[in-house]
Amino acid sequence: MTKYGSFPGTRPRRLRTTPVMRRMVAETRLHPADFILPAFVREGVSEPVPIAAMPGVVQHTRDSLKKAAAEAVEAGISGIMLFGVPEESKKDALGTPGTDPDGILQVAIRDVRAEVGDDLLVMSDLCLDETTDHGHCGVLDEQGRVDNDATLERYAEMAQVQADAGAHVVGPSGMMDGQIGVIRDALDQIGREDVAILAYTAKYSSAFYGPFREAVASSLKGDRKTYQQDPANVRESLRELALDLEEGADMVMVKPAGPYLDILARVADAVDVPVAAYQISGEYSMIEAAAEKGWIDRERAILETLTGIKRAGAQNILTYWATEVSRKL
Repeated sequence: MTKYGSFPGTRPRRLRTTPVMRRMVAETRLHPADFILPAFVREGVSEPVPIAAMPGVVQHTRDSLKKAAAEAVEAGISGIMLFGVPEESKKDALGTPGTDPDGILQVAIRDVRAEVGDDLLVMSDLCLDETTDHGHCGVLDEQGRVDNDATLERYAEMAQVQADAGAHVVGPSGMMDGQIGVIRDALDQIGREDVAILAYTAKYSSAFYGPFREAVASSLKGDRKTYQQDPANVRESLRELALDLEEGADMVMVKPAGPYLDILARVADAVDVPVAAYQISGEYSMIEAAAEKGWIDRERAILETLTGIKRAGAQNILTYWATEVSRKL
């Protein structure tokens, strides 16, 4: 038996012998700068409201959101993605709170910018689902279908009010055709060429969004399969990617992360812009629930999933564990 080029001369286990050895040869490393914290702020509450389906996550008050943003800065993470939850009585068919300068999301953007300035990237969800009484991501036509082009007009207005409020980055998540180009034009028209667009390029119609519905107090009836992507498709994502880049996306994202690591890898291999992935509510809740029952090691599972997402090609990861993990790193 030869001792060179194969066993027993070649022993890969030599590079796994101690924690320091494993750390030295690790091919993928997590860093606080990789992370973006999704955060919810709810109008009209005096205390943070726990989200039952997402243990440890809350709908913030304006004050508790500012505290969470300051903690994110201290932990060294890069950004915070804000989702506004208006009072139910203010929702309507057009999602008016989404373009009201005094709507909860715009108020929250101003609050966080005042608290952290440029020390944290303030990112805003640019979508109508939290603000419409029907819960869809767009305006409905007379037949109850999402009207793509009418929705784009609303997105343009949203982009401008979010930029005026102080967003560094807008994140259009509605999956309307042409949304990136319309939003880029709307921002440029008001002289906000500095505001970046994080495109939700591949956003699949997923069962794993379930807990998020509670987090944003969604009014949705039915589903979003006519605009979110079919989980069976790959080429469709690459087509969406090409269109988003052509329309002016500065960064692109895959959502969800864990069930779509193959899509994430394909996207990361295809582009020369930053690539993000969103570890969504269902991914979070499954780990928390299994850990609570003692079925898995919570901390190891969190780090393993995040490492897998980064290994697949994500430069940045939106995760509800962003601050917690960054402190430990």
